[in-house]
Amino acid sequence: MSRVVLAGAGEELVLRVKEATDGDVTVLPPGRLPSDPARLFEQLLDGELPDVLFVGPHAPAPEVLTLASRLDVQSPGIAVVLMAEPSPEMWQAAMRAGIRDLLAPTAEAAEIRAAVERAGHAAANRRRVLRPASETERYAGRVITVASPKGGVGKTTVSTNLAIGLTAAAPQSTVLVDLDVQFGDVASALGLVPEYTLPDVVRGPASEDTMVLKTFLTQHPSGMYAVCGSENPAAGDTVTGEDVTRLLASLAREFRYVVVDTAPGLSEQTLAALDRASDVVMLTSMDVPGVRGLRKELDVLRELAMIPAGRHIVMNFADPRGGLSVRDVETTIGTGVDVVLPRSKGVPASTNQGVPILQSSKRDPMAKEMRRLVARFAATPLMKPGKYRAKHRAAG
Repeated sequence: MSRVVLAGAGEELVLRVKEATDGDVTVLPPGRLPSDPARLFEQLLDGELPDVLFVGPHAPAPEVLTLASRLDVQSPGIAVVLMAEPSPEMWQAAMRAGIRDLLAPTAEAAEIRAAVERAGHAAANRRRVLRPASETERYAGRVITVASPKGGVGKTTVSTNLAIGLTAAAPQSTVLVDLDVQFGDVASALGLVPEYTLPDVVRGPASEDTMVLKTFLTQHPSGMYAVCGSENPAAGDTVTGEDVTRLLASLAREFRYVVVDTAPGLSEQTLAALDRASDVVMLTSMDVPGVRGLRKELDVLRELAMIPAGRHIVMNFADPRGGLSVRDVETTIGTGVDVVLPRSKGVPASTNQGVPILQSSKRDPMAKEMRRLVARFAATPLMKPGKYRAKHRAAG
């Protein structure tokens, strides 16, 4: 029998599932389901991942769908079974989220047993086909890809500060990858002098053994780790999309957060990072070319079905005197803006000094809003609504 974890269930359903699994089930305490699989599995005392996550009707469907989508990307060896009214709309939403089976809340123990067996077989098959068994023995961490259609919008500034903020929330558990293979400047932005760079990490012994891989990473004084870009554009250009996929899979088994700083546009390496991502931070500057470029990139990614469940729209260099409002941007791109980062005089100085603004100027307005972005991924207190967001919305 497969290892089963049950969530979102009342006492009566717990009894039915126990009967269906001969008592071999781990029941999670009642409460809201976290959208981050890592936080869900932190509730498992033995640390062993399930083959089947069985979710009862007490868990709201939107939460289950978000969690299932992320599991489908991060831990494809885990199958999700949901108890909900099996309407055509719910079936369609469940299939899109990667849910294996849908049962009516009134399903009897025999139906539950059959669904668990089907899901368990499907999970085992996916582990064999999609990844070697060794890749599913550990939980895959959260891969956060920072992307933008054009350069000069502050991707590296956002990536380095996001990684620094996550390191504060999860010490020694965050790694930043510089995936601008030709002209990456993460090392400069962090004041690092790496011994090994991206081409070294994806080739040779570091690509074959995670223990060796860790020795090829560069450690920042904050406790964060980094894969720095090559100083030689020609060497960096030898890194392929397959190299990126393998690297991110390896890092995600060792770190809770993997932040990826990408090159502008949709290169082979960026597409590989987006394909592996559990979250994508789509970044735009507050100008017409930047906003239009973001709309086009979102359209392309939707057509390719490459926008993960965790999508975060961030507007950088916000300035109330620029003539655009948050509403203008949202109307153009067809979706909401999640975080607004104001233009800051402190950012150029922090970049030149190699000290992220979250470390160098914590009272800077940009640092305050940057913590709002960090809080979307880490269990940190949210700031009060920023005056910059309010000002830009009012301007609309």
